Amino acid sequence: MMNSENSSRAEAKLVMRVAGLTKSYLLGLSKITIFEDLSLEIKRGEMIAVVGPSGAGKSTLLHLLGGLDRPDRGSVIMDEFDICKLSDVDLARFRNKKIGFVFQFHHLLPEFTALENTMMPLLIGGEQTSSSQRRATDVLKSVGLESRIHHRPGELSGGEAARVALARALITKPDILLADEPTGNLDSRTGEEIHHLLKSMHTEHGLTSIVVTHNERLAGICSRILHLEDGHLHS
Repeated sequence: MMNSENSSRAEAKLVMRVAGLTKSYLLGLSKITIFEDLSLEIKRGEMIAVVGPSGAGKSTLLHLLGGLDRPDRGSVIMDEFDICKLSDVDLARFRNKKIGFVFQFHHLLPEFTALENTMMPLLIGGEQTSSSQRRATDVLKSVGLESRIHHRPGELSGGEAARVALARALITKPDILLADEPTGNLDSRTGEEIHHLLKSMHTEHGLTSIVVTHNERLAGICSRILHLEDGHLHS
């Protein structure tokens, strides 16, 4: 039987606890339930792949875990409080500080350089331009883009744009990295390069990472694979 001290230690290893998560959408007059009563525990330092058929709700789940969307019911506990109960303003602040996002299509702002795109989360958080530039330059160097920091997205290859998106996700030193098909639009060789970069950044930055992917090779480098199908998560 686990004593209270051991129980506290086990609990301290959890970075996220999801309970009773339910999400549905209205499609015309029909209610489509994506998943219902979904639960999940994520330990600090894990790199988790979420796989499953198209339309299973993988991206929806990632958005709920990152506070980009709200569930119909259920809780997402981080730092001992339920982010689903935060106000929109407090949730935005929490996301900016604690969570880094990487999306398949990157969502880089086309009129800004790689450096400026990477700086953006810091500027939104109120950091001064000079220190934001220094930090952005350092993180762009760490992902291999030292020579491309003043190029705009239209001047970058797909792999380079993916590296900028990762740098932007890492700039705030988040606890959690959420990646939605981060190599889905890349060729196989470039995708492999980004896979290794994601893994090395996960380790180097001490992240907890959750990656939605159809790519078996990317899933294979993760420490745990979860399958989302018919509204259920299973290993």
